Amino acid sequence: METIGFIGLGRMGKSMAANLVKKGFRLIVTDLNEKAVADLVALGASAQADVAQLARESTIVITMLPTSKEVEAVALGVQGVFAHAKPGTVLMDMSTIDPVATDRLQVEAAKQGMSVVDAPVGRLAEHADRGESLFMVGATDSDFARVKPLLDAMGTTVYHCGGVGTGGRTKLVNNYVAITLCQVNAEALALAQRFDLDVTQTLKVLLGTSANNNQLRLNFVNKVLAGDTSPGFTIDLAHKDLSLVISAAHAARVPMPVAAAVHESFSLARASDKGNIDFSGIADVVCDLAHIARPRVPAGWSPA
Repeated sequence: METIGFIGLGRMGKSMAANLVKKGFRLIVTDLNEKAVADLVALGASAQADVAQLARESTIVITMLPTSKEVEAVALGVQGVFAHAKPGTVLMDMSTIDPVATDRLQVEAAKQGMSVVDAPVGRLAEHADRGESLFMVGATDSDFARVKPLLDAMGTTVYHCGGVGTGGRTKLVNNYVAITLCQVNAEALALAQRFDLDVTQTLKVLLGTSANNNQLRLNFVNKVLAGDTSPGFTIDLAHKDLSLVISAAHAARVPMPVAAAVHESFSLARASDKGNIDFSGIADVVCDLAHIARPRVPAGWSPA
């Protein structure tokens, strides 16, 4: 049986690690957040104080960390995974990072007789809570077979996108569309508010024509339009992901003027101290900047 090391027990990582424990996997965890570690130990996980010891005891190491910087430090540092794990160990990074960093990790892993899987997460934190995440996976066929049972325990939908690096690149394409739709929906709702339109009638029209999109139908209706901007996926994270999108596009010589414009809108939101709210809250930010009343649906309202 595989022994799983899990590094990074944030809003998403803690729920995914909990699902692994609940499904019977042997799990070792470490994190700077001592309470998160204690909560996982209470569920049946073991804990290690440092990455080096966790790596020595694991056959698959999962990282769920904020940026490329943290992932590379955990993997490549003197006390990191590659310096202490056994040959044959798989590092499965589930963070959303620069794909070029994933490429570097794979090169270094191969030198140590190890391998890398990139498996960033789709959907939101509440899906992770329920074990309903979606995963975009870049891996060799043999590594994919090894990690697939773990992914099935943490989610409901798993796509093998190709070799190492394709998971993260697919995630950037996906998040580009999701975040850009968020901005478009925010501007459309602000315009409807300025026109003094009834928000529920406007939503019925938008959701019944070719303007329909699940970002508006699911996330907006259940979050910002209901007055809930508690973070599932924050404006800060959306801004970070758009930064990765634009950087990767520049490296590939792909012009993305819409991405650049949306990136700056999210920069404005962060400058207004709104970086820690849910990214659907960009609708409130746009309305506030234009001095328009924030759009809200009646309590309990849902699209037909």
